Amino acid sequence: MTRVNKKIAASLGLLALVAASGAFAAQPEPWQIGMQPGATPIMEGIRWFEQYTLWFIVPITLLVTALLAWVVVRYRASANPVPSRTSHNTVIEIIWTLGPVVVLLLLAVPSFQLLTHQYTPDEEPALTVKATGMQWYWDYEYQDDSALSFSSLLLQDEDRAAAGKEDLAQFPRLLAVDNEVVVPVNTTVRLLTTAGDVIHSWAMPAFGVKVDAVPGRINESWFKAEREGLYYGQCSELCGKDHAFMPIAVRVVSQEQFDQWKAAAAENLEDANRSLAAAIQSAKGEDKVAGLN
Repeated sequence: MTRVNKKIAASLGLLALVAASGAFAAQPEPWQIGMQPGATPIMEGIRWFEQYTLWFIVPITLLVTALLAWVVVRYRASANPVPSRTSHNTVIEIIWTLGPVVVLLLLAVPSFQLLTHQYTPDEEPALTVKATGMQWYWDYEYQDDSALSFSSLLLQDEDRAAAGKEDLAQFPRLLAVDNEVVVPVNTTVRLLTTAGDVIHSWAMPAFGVKVDAVPGRINESWFKAEREGLYYGQCSELCGKDHAFMPIAVRVVSQEQFDQWKAAAAENLEDANRSLAAAIQSAKGEDKVAGLN
C-alpha cells in the first residue's frame, strides 16, 4: 500500500471510529479539503453560500479560459498579420459592464443577508459565555448567577489517562483540552470575547464563528448548536510562540445534562466533568441497546 493510500485509509478509519462512537463531533480530518459539517444554522448558511458561489465561479473561470485560448489562437501574428484597428464596440462594452454588475448583485444580496444573520440572533440568547484569550489558553466565564469560571488548556499526553481522555478519535492530539466549554443543545448562546495580553481569535468552524479577542475590548457573537457532540476549534490569530497550541473545545449536551453539570461545576469542576462524561457514555450504551446506532 502506498503512503497516500495508507493516509486515506487512516482517515476513513478515523471517520468510522467516530461514527461508531455514537457521538457527533466536528474536527479537522486527515486530507480534508472541504469544510467541517455544520452544527448551527449559520454554518449551514455558509456551506450553502460556498456552493452557491461555485455556480458563478466555475462558469466564469471556464469562459475566461476559453476566451483567452481563442484570442491566443485566432489573433496570433501568423494567423492575423494585419490587426484590427477597431477601438469601440458598443454591444461588447455593455455586456462586459452589465454582466459583472448582475453577477455581483446576485452574490451580494445573499452575502449581506448571511452577514446580518451572523450578528443578529433569531431570539434573545438564553446563555452568555465570556471567553478571554490568554497566552496560551482560554479563560471562560458563565455570565449568570452561578459565577462559574475556569481555564481551558491544551490536554497534555501524560494527563490523558487521569482525565479519561485516551481515545484519540474523540480527543485528538493538539485539539483536546482539559476543560471543555459545555452548552445545551438548541439553545442560543451569546459569546463575548476579549483578551488579557495580545490579540487572539476564537474560531469554531462547525459553528461558523470566528471572532477576534482584543485586549481592552469586548466583541460579541452567537451560536445555536443543533447537534449534541464535541466540537473543536483553535485560536486563529497569530498570538505568539505557542499560538498553535491554543485549542478550543465545546461540548454540546442535552438541557438536562447541562443543568446537572453546571450545578456540580459550581462546586467541583473536575467531578462535574467526570459525571458528565459518565452520563454521556451511559446514554450511548442505552442507544446501542435500543438499536438506535
